[in-house]
Amino acid sequence: MSTGYGNAGPQVDMGTHWLLRIVAAIIDSIPWAIIGWVVWWALVWNAGAPLAGALGPLAWFVWVLLVPVFYGLLWVIYSVVMESSASAATLGKRVMGLKVQMLDGSKAPSNKVLTRNLSKIFWVIFLIDFLIGIATPGPDPRQRYFDRMAGTTVVSVKQVFAAVPPPPPPPPP
Repeated sequence: MSTGYGNAGPQVDMGTHWLLRIVAAIIDSIPWAIIGWVVWWALVWNAGAPLAGALGPLAWFVWVLLVPVFYGLLWVIYSVVMESSASAATLGKRVMGLKVQMLDGSKAPSNKVLTRNLSKIFWVIFLIDFLIGIATPGPDPRQRYFDRMAGTTVVSVKQVFAAVPPPPPPPPP
């Protein structure tokens, strides 16, 4: 069953597709937010308390820009490694039944996977990337803007919210 957009896998409407991608992004972001926070706290705020105190007026710069970029870099590295692997999916994408591929259905090479994930470096860029992908037409309606630049797309490999068939009726007496 195909949506008519390359090697699409099971048919999924675009509203459901974008919802699955957003949930996958949330699933992927949670562990990296925790790990990023712990590492940042251990390196800068706990062990580097004198550094944190010395920041003074620059503390807002650290919290508004550097912390999200540090976290974003961790997320980009994770995404590139996972999406370049044999499964072509992060943990969140696997849970939601999605994978990354080229528009022609082939496996995406690492440089294309890196390009599609660059928007994750800073959350505002990632949000804009999603909004442009949802709001504007592209060669494939499943693409974020950075997917279009990389020539990649995210496809469904299984239906996550498929209806479970009712059990068979009991045999007659």
